[in-house]
Parts: sequence; C-alpha cells; structure tokens
Amino acid sequence: MKYILLVLSVLWSYLGSSQNCNNTLRGSVIDFHANTPLENATIKLKNTDKITISDKDGIFNFINICEGTYTIEVSHIGCETITKTVKVKGKTSVTITLEHHLEELDEVNVSGNSKTEVTSIEQSISKEVVEVYTDKSLGDALNTISGVSSLNTGNSIVKPMIHGLHSSRLLIINNNVRQFDQEWGDEHAPSIDINSGGQIEVIKGANTLIYGSDAIGGLILIKPENYALRDSLFGSTSLSLNSNGLGGIINSELTKTYKSGFYSRLQANYKRFGDFNAADYDLTNSDIESINASARFGYKSFEKGFDAYYSYVNNTIGILSTAHLGNVNNLVRAINTSQPIFVGDFSYDINNPKQLITHHLGKVEAYKRFQGIGKLSLQYDFQINRRREFDRRRQNFRDDPAADFRLFTTSLQPNLRIDAFNDLVVNTGLLVRYQQNDAAGFEVTNISIPLIPDYDKYDSGIYFTGNYSLNLNTEISAGFRYDFTRIEAEKEYKLADWEENNYDELFPQFSSGMVEDFEILTFPEFDFHNISSSLGITRYFENDIQFIFNYGLASRMPNVAELFSDGLHHSAARIETGNLTLNKEVANKFILSLERNNQNFGFTVSPYYKYINDFIQLIPSGEVSESIRGSFVKWNYDQVNAHIFGIDIDVNKKLSQHFDYSGSLSVLRGDNLTEDLPLIHMPSANFSNSISYKNENLNQLSLSLTQYTELRQNRFPDYNFTTFDPILLEDVYVDISTPTDAFTLFHFNSSANFKISERSHLNVSFNVENLLNTSYRNYLNRFRYFADDLGRNFNLKLKFNY
Repeated sequence: MKYILLVLSVLWSYLGSSQNCNNTLRGSVIDFHANTPLENATIKLKNTDKITISDKDGIFNFINICEGTYTIEVSHIGCETITKTVKVKGKTSVTITLEHHLEELDEVNVSGNSKTEVTSIEQSISKEVVEVYTDKSLGDALNTISGVSSLNTGNSIVKPMIHGLHSSRLLIINNNVRQFDQEWGDEHAPSIDINSGGQIEVIKGANTLIYGSDAIGGLILIKPENYALRDSLFGSTSLSLNSNGLGGIINSELTKTYKSGFYSRLQANYKRFGDFNAADYDLTNSDIESINASARFGYKSFEKGFDAYYSYVNNTIGILSTAHLGNVNNLVRAINTSQPIFVGDFSYDINNPKQLITHHLGKVEAYKRFQGIGKLSLQYDFQINRRREFDRRRQNFRDDPAADFRLFTTSLQPNLRIDAFNDLVVNTGLLVRYQQNDAAGFEVTNISIPLIPDYDKYDSGIYFTGNYSLNLNTEISAGFRYDFTRIEAEKEYKLADWEENNYDELFPQFSSGMVEDFEILTFPEFDFHNISSSLGITRYFENDIQFIFNYGLASRMPNVAELFSDGLHHSAARIETGNLTLNKEVANKFILSLERNNQNFGFTVSPYYKYINDFIQLIPSGEVSESIRGSFVKWNYDQVNAHIFGIDIDVNKKLSQHFDYSGSLSVLRGDNLTEDLPLIHMPSANFSNSISYKNENLNQLSLSLTQYTELRQNRFPDYNFTTFDPILLEDVYVDISTPTDAFTLFHFNSSANFKISERSHLNVSFNVENLLNTSYRNYLNRFRYFADDLGRNFNLKLKFNY
C-alpha cells in the first residue's frame, strides 16, 4: 500500500510542476468620475488565499499565479464592492473603476438633515409624519413645517403656501415631473396622493433652477423611494378610520426588488368620507371620495438604468352647500351669523356644488454614465388633467358641469451631470414642453364664454447649476436659467368689455374682426422671456453648526387665469376678471439660515426677504354682479410692487432618555408698496410646541401632545364695501376683509409596533385632532364667512407591514 501512495505522490508532484504558474496579473484601480488612482483598495482573488492592496498610484500586482480564469473582488472605503472575471495567461493587465456616489444606489433613509442641494434651505417630512396624514392631503402634511401654511376651501381643498405665496408661484415636483393641474385657481388643490411617493421636501431658498425659473415662493419636492439592490418582496396594508366624517382610507402597496437591479411597485387606495362636522354642527355636503393608484418599474445599476412611473388620481369633492348663496343678502347674513344658513342631516351623498378631478401622470426616465464625464439622463413625461365643476342648477342641467377644463401637458428633458472633478459638480440641461387646454363653456346663460379660454402653450429652457467645495468647511453654488414661453389662445370677449378695457387700441392684432351676438372673436398671442439665477454659500462650524445664505432672482409670467379670466368661477363663487396688460413678475429673494443639526439640541433660525416687482394680486372690486345664478362679488387682477419678509424658527431638545421637545415659530409680513397697504391673504404669526415620549423597549411606544396657536392677523387690506340689496331695498355693508380671531388647538398622537412574525409586524396608532373640540375659523380658509373649521376627530390607524 505504501508503494501505491508513493507512486501517486510522485505523479501529483510531476503534474503540479508541469502546470504553468509563472503568470502575473497587474492592474490599476481608478475613480470612475475623475479617472484618478485609488490608494488602499483591497483586491482579492476569490477561491484562493491571495490578497493585496493598491499603492498610491492605484497599482496592484499578483505574481506566480497559475494560468486560468479568476474572479477578482475589489473593495474600497466609500465605494461599492465589485467583482470582475479575468482570464490570466502570461502577463495580464486589467483596469478597474470604482464609484464613490453610492447614495444613488442605496436605500434612502429619511432624516432631518438630508438635502437636495448642499446650499439649499430646506426641510423634510419624515415617513412617520406622512403616515399620520395618510388619509389627508399633501397640504395638510406640509402644514407641519415652519413657514408653510395653506389656503383652504373648506377642509378637503388645501393649497400649500410657502412664505405667503401659492399656486403658480410654487413648483410642485412629483416623481421628478412638474405638476400641472390647473393650479391657478385658489380652490384647485394639487391632484397628488400623498401615499404614492416617498420623501417630501420643502425648499425655501433659491436652489430650484433645475426644475424651473418661476419658483418665487419655493419648491415642494416629492421624491420616489430608492430601493436597495437585494432580492426582496415586501409591502404593507393600512386602514385609517375617523370619527369626524365617519370615514377613512384603505391603502395597500407591494414592492419587489432584485439583486440584479430590477424593481417594481404597485400601490392603490380608496378614501371615503361623509359630511364632516365643526364643533357644534355638521358641514353639509363637505364629503369626499377618492380613488388613487400608482405603478413603478425600473432597473438601476451604477452605469445605467431606467425608471417608468404612472399614477392615477380620481377625486370627487363636495363644496359646502351654505357657501353658494343666491343673493347679497344671504352673503351678509352668512358673514354676520355664527352658524351656517343651511345645515342638513349627515349624509354620504355628494351633491352639487362639487368638483370632479381626474389626473393621469406618466414618466419614463433613463440614464447612462460615461467614465471621466458624468451621468446623462433623458426624461419624457405627460399629464392629462380634467376638472369639472358642478353648480346647483335647474333640474335639466343638474348633471352638466358648469365648467369643464381639460389640460394636456407633455415634456422632454435631457440633463447632464458632470462630476468628474473632485470639488465641482455641474448640472446642465434642456426643457421642451407643450401644453394644450380645452375649456368648455358655462352654459349658465345664453352667453357661453368659459372662465379661461382654449390655448396652446410652448415652453423651452436651458439651465446651468454648479456646486463647488472651496474647502472642508465651505461650499458654494450658483446657477443660471433662461426660459421662453409662447401662449396662443382663442377667446371670445363681450364687445363692450373689449372696448371698455381699451383692448381694441392696445391689441388690434388679436382681433379677428368677427362679431356675433355682441361677442368678438380674438386670438391673443404672447411671448415671455424669463431669466433667473441663484447664488448660495454654506459654511460649516464646530458643534454641528452651519450657516447658509441664498440669493435668487426669479421671473414668472402671468398665468392663464390672470390674463384671460372672464366670468363666474363657480367653485370660488365669485366673478373673476383677467387683464391682458399684465407684465411678468420679477422677484429678488434673500434668505439666511443658522442651523444646528443635533438630536440632543438643535435649532434653525431663518430670516428672509423678498422684493417682487409687478406682483399680481386678485382683489375684490367692491362691486356685486347679479345673474340668473345669484349675486357674486367681482374680483379683479392687478399689479403692484410688493415685499414679503419674516422669520422661521425651529427648536428640538432631548429632555431625557425617553422625552423630547420640539417647537416652531413663523412670523411674516407682506406689504403692497404701490398703494401702502398690507397684502391680501397673508398668513398670521403662528407657533407650536410638542412633547413626545418614546420607548423602544415597549413595542416602540410613542406618545406626543402638540399645541398649535395661530394669532389674529391684524395687518390686512380693507376691501369691505357697501352695495344695494334688492330684497331689503337698502344699502348693506359687506365685510369680506376682517380677519378671524386667534385660536389654539391641541392634538394627541400615539403609536406602537407589535411583532407578528419574523418578517411582519403591526403598527397601531390612535390620534385625536382638536382634542378640546375648539370652535374656530382660520383666516386663510375661504369658507370662513360661512362656517367653522373642523371639530374633534378620533383616528385609529392599523398598518400591517409584511
């Protein structure tokens, strides 16, 4: 036996010595963006004991290795570990590139100090806060941020405001698509399902040029979730039930991810509420019904990827019955009465007046990285928005909309991000957009002139932005953007109005010369050139303190309502008249921020100042128009020079292991400098305080009590007027300007997690809004003349994560 073993040993030695193991593998490890060598990268030959480190020039060597095919594993601090297959024969060389910018591939964890731009002044809404507002609107959730308020129409229509500005002065970016859904209307809330997105950010500074040139107020950015590259299937189903409105929402979502880089997500929900109630009575016809869904599919790797997204929103919103009045006497009665003129029994029926809104949004985005240059991306998107407004009308016309707006928007946007330099990142891109609006007539009378006309709108733009690190403690950013807009409309004017406004002399080129039934057909055409720029600087200090300065120049063209409005706006219950002579707004924005991002004790102090030349405002004219439908106050658009300034303060303090405190204060002042008046509809000073208790060892129990106080707005323009009441046969005083009183609300929130299995758990939340059932009216609620805001609400949420 020993002779057999001896023979086998000799044969094995002979075979081993006959194999060629004098080969070498030489390689270099470089940074993908800058093409610079990476020192101290670890390189392994898998399934062997060979390992080495790259030198200062990024070079590594393996000597005396056998011929064959090997798998190399390369890792470096701050880089994604990669593997590469190499066939070794003789002297073999290989180049390996590594990527430092892993945040684009890793799953995003929402935190208070994650920022879109290093010099931007912004605040994020955590996932926990979004889940509290899962059955409410985007505007309700944004109200938790200092400096952000809302212009409400009842309780279901909530338009976000940043530093007193809203509608066309705010950019809302939904999944990297600018939202267009007839945002010009005060009572047109964003058609966005808060459950369809991921992180929500509010940018108050000037770093918004990538998205548009007209963000005079600011930017609301709804980011999609970023998934980790791993094989996984997860989802959740949540149910929210409310006592106020006797309704709620059920939402479900399912996500599948693959280690290869592919991912997909489906999400849908149904929301239904009956009549809501104030502290002492029901708010008749304040119901809401909503169906929402979204789908996402894509692939991502370091070098290339794509993302396809589609969302659908369908909202039916009841308009408070008592807010639509038949004559000026009822309006005066409503203003002077503590309760609504009409209060019906609780119902789930959504009767006229109401709004029906559907919104489709689709997007396809693809990107490719080029070594030594950066990332090139291309996005195509489209939106289809239809808004129908129903009024209380005669039986034969009850099911016909009093106004019907159809808006189609499509755009193409290439972008190049150049990040090949160590301290400099440059973004440059183009925009091409087309928009078409089809506006049906009112048909309330024999005259069928729609509130806004049919139009075609063409947009194109180009931008450059850059972020540069001066040193470890200082970063600066700058940007420039140019946009061109052309709008071509087709509109009929009453001949008397056309001549009374002197349009026949100012714009003779718009007239077709065709007059029928005392109406003249016109074809208005306008071209606008907008130039915007920004400059920002961030300086870091010890103890987590940083100082940020932003300056921005923003330009905004008049929107279609400001130019062309002509008639009764049913949802707003007023006559609105546009102005063809309006110029574009030009704003200079300055904002500072001193911040300390620290969990034990943090704060943000942000003063700001905005000067707006040719500020466009919609104000009551002091006249009442009589029609078949009733009596309505006339509102006109005009332009003034204005400034808005104020300060936002946020504080957080860890009181003990389990207790935390947070508070905020916002103070704002807006002035009409041309007429030496306060600006209309400016938010009043407000502050909040919150105490929370958290215990991770007790089923992640969380309890919090929040106080919110809004002071009386003592600075307001007096647009009250006297008009003749045909019923009383006398002049009556119409007080539409005097603000409401100050109020304080208390809210209670609680939640706990219960483990169901290794991969699933149940989150249970119990919340009480308006804990003391306070009766109040918010100055920025357009229905404050007619009814109180919402009373107490008990809310139970169940979320099953799997």
